[in-house]
Amino acid sequence: MKMKSRRKFLSQSFAAIAGSAMAWNGFPAIKTQKKNSLGVALVGLGYYSTDLLAPALQRTKNCHLAAIVTGTPSKAESWKKQYGIADKNIYNYGNFDRIADNPDIDVIYVVLPPSMHAEYSIRAAKAGKHVWCEKPMAVTAGECTMMIDAAKANKVSLAIGYRMQHEPNTQEIIGYRKQLSYGRILNVKAAAGYFDPRTDHWKQKKVMGGGCMHDMGVYPLNAARYSTGLEPVSVKAVGSTTRPEIYKDVPETVVFDLEFPGGVTAHCETSLGKNYNDLRITCEKGWYGLSPFQSYSGIEGETSSGKRLNAVIPNQQARQMDEDAFSIMNSRPMLVPGEEGWKDIKVVDAIYRSIASGTRIEISG
Repeated sequence: MKMKSRRKFLSQSFAAIAGSAMAWNGFPAIKTQKKNSLGVALVGLGYYSTDLLAPALQRTKNCHLAAIVTGTPSKAESWKKQYGIADKNIYNYGNFDRIADNPDIDVIYVVLPPSMHAEYSIRAAKAGKHVWCEKPMAVTAGECTMMIDAAKANKVSLAIGYRMQHEPNTQEIIGYRKQLSYGRILNVKAAAGYFDPRTDHWKQKKVMGGGCMHDMGVYPLNAARYSTGLEPVSVKAVGSTTRPEIYKDVPETVVFDLEFPGGVTAHCETSLGKNYNDLRITCEKGWYGLSPFQSYSGIEGETSSGKRLNAVIPNQQARQMDEDAFSIMNSRPMLVPGEEGWKDIKVVDAIYRSIASGTRIEISG
């Protein structure tokens, strides 16, 4: 997978605030006035915003690109010219909180290195704006809890950018699980990874939330959860690297085995040094899967009964943002709320404990 380099963000740690690990399943009272299209501010103009989200926002019906937040003046100028963004809707990290006074902005989409997700999601919620946060939700489950609490306290919605849950082939296999189309699920195998040739990037730095688990690893983890509809009760994980001079304090590759209630298991792999992109669910009466299961286009699969899964949508990111905007405008629950991201990162925390201890780790509720 070819990736463009992101701008390095230097983030100061923010003071931890106390909060319980409670999940919040309610939908807030919406502050946004009724609109036909919600204004979105992109925070961070790296590869994902530049090459994927901004073009996708030109294809959405329920939302549009209204503002940007960047620490690079040259990017601000080029985006202003390309997308016709008004000067009053261009922010930097120093004046970010002034977004609270801008009625053009309804949603703030945080597209920064994971170490900055919690800080800017919390500040966005305090500004009274709805929050979309790119995956992974945060570095630790504790940060996720603070983000959920901030959204609840400020009566705004919080959604995590798991675009695959909006994708039709993925939704179909979730439907198989709900309908028991192939009987009871026995096990899941999921793997997501690519070879990243970069040698000095935030994905290789623990302090910035790097490592394969926080990048590609949430794909097989989330897939194991949405495929089974269950939450793992334990995990055994092993981390490794073929390039220790690059991956000094985070693993390049992680293999992890999950145990779910009822004896259901999942074998998952993720890497920034290997290429794979597969999901397969084995059931009592057959199997089904997707390959690739998390690419930006061309999701395909098949079942043991010979059915092909190859539904096509024009743009995954546009669909994700349109559906999330529709939920906000109609006061409906988000398809992938903050609690979903928290559940994944809680497992990621346990995976790193398992790697460090060399033992299986139980995952509390």
